[in-house]
Amino acid sequence: MPTPTGRDAPANTKAATARQPPCTEFRKASSPKSPQQLFSPHPHFRFRGGAACPSGRGGRSEREAGSGSGTSGTGNSLLPLRPGLTGGVSARFVFSESEGSALEQFEGGPCAVIAPVQAFLLKKLLFSSEKSSWRDCPEEERKELLCHTLCDILESAGCDNSGSYCLVSWLRGKTTEETASLSGSPAQSSCQVEHSSALAVEELGFERFHALIQKRSFRSLAELRDAVLDQYSMWGNKFGVLLFLYSVLLTKGIENIKNEIEDSSEPLIDPVYGHGSQSLINLLLTGHAVSNVWDGDRECSGMKLLGIHEQAAVGFLTLMEALRYCKVGSYLKSPKFPIWIVGSETHLTVFFAKDMALVAPEAPSEQARRVFQTYDPEDNGFIPDSLLEDVMKALDLVSDPEYINLMKNKLDPEGLGIILLGPFLQEFFPDQGSSGPESFTVYHYNGLKQSNYNEKVMYVEGTAVVMGFEDPLLQTDDTPIKRCLQTKWPYIELLWTTDRSPSLN
Repeated sequence: MPTPTGRDAPANTKAATARQPPCTEFRKASSPKSPQQLFSPHPHFRFRGGAACPSGRGGRSEREAGSGSGTSGTGNSLLPLRPGLTGGVSARFVFSESEGSALEQFEGGPCAVIAPVQAFLLKKLLFSSEKSSWRDCPEEERKELLCHTLCDILESAGCDNSGSYCLVSWLRGKTTEETASLSGSPAQSSCQVEHSSALAVEELGFERFHALIQKRSFRSLAELRDAVLDQYSMWGNKFGVLLFLYSVLLTKGIENIKNEIEDSSEPLIDPVYGHGSQSLINLLLTGHAVSNVWDGDRECSGMKLLGIHEQAAVGFLTLMEALRYCKVGSYLKSPKFPIWIVGSETHLTVFFAKDMALVAPEAPSEQARRVFQTYDPEDNGFIPDSLLEDVMKALDLVSDPEYINLMKNKLDPEGLGIILLGPFLQEFFPDQGSSGPESFTVYHYNGLKQSNYNEKVMYVEGTAVVMGFEDPLLQTDDTPIKRCLQTKWPYIELLWTTDRSPSLN
């Protein structure tokens, strides 16, 4: 059975093109023994010797009952990691100088976190704002956008925890003292302290780092939003991405994460290649750390495999589906908003549009296809005829025994004992194609400066044309981004305003 992300990690760069992208792959680690090892050493964050994840009792029991109170990093470390930290862990949320609302990534940083944040930021900007010029984004608006986006993701992660939210930040009082003693300078302002202490921590390693951070718990979204906004300078300084990721993990709860991951011994970040796992991406996109991208749960050899249970706000497409390594379900492929995380062999980017007609309500034929495929976990394109009654009941079709037998004979005239998807849809949902516009404006975001046209992080604009059939005269190119998008729109053609197609890597 094809896995949604591919378990065989690439051993080298050449093999990577036929394997799951490092940003979305999950592979087995070297037998982690505890919740701490949900994070394993990670080149993108430059972990070199330990687990970067909450420890202790885990889950809800770790949280404080009170609202807005803080706990220090003294005693048992809040998020203990082994020593050996180098500079790349200090990734931060920084906006591009060339595109006001686009986050910039440095050195091939943690796209498994930055890309989802960028996608939700665009959702807020495009569909919750009344401004006419969405690309004109001044500083104060960027601040509100980023903080509200981080809160939205934390809210989604906290859906299993009765509205308890966690925020990991610098321990202000102690940070001031530590920074002053380390640098030999007097105490500084809050913003200066946080920035300089991050610089000091980068040199000191994880032990001192965790002595300088705290966990704060909140019972209401209003308090959480105030706290996130108050810490705006922290998100834009060193370790901002890591501190936000810690906040998401603690808000979700370690035990909840372990219960949702297909194999609890698998780290969220791969110890060998540094790939952010599909579980981590799903956690940020949907609030659930499941390991698969199909719709609903599936049974395989007596084992229950968890998938996506409802339509996501932001979608996910992957080049691995074009390579036949997996199949993304409709809950991720057809999200509530026309924004998709796009996975390549090595990176995560964002493809989006402003036309809400692209995510129109699911057509009856699309619903029928989705339901049929839940009874076809191997994606064979057919089901045993014994399951026809279950499929028809799930679709609220006539399911009397006599009618079922009549349909079996009609759909399987040769008596092979199988029902094919195509004839089933044609019988019950004829002439119902996918809904949506035939032509629309699209945009692509890649946070890496070196992967952008003229090495400026900017949205690349283009026009997409979707037809119901393949026309060789209209074929534009055969690029990775087009192959990836064809997993949703099989006959899509793209015309970009730049001289070259945008890069997925």
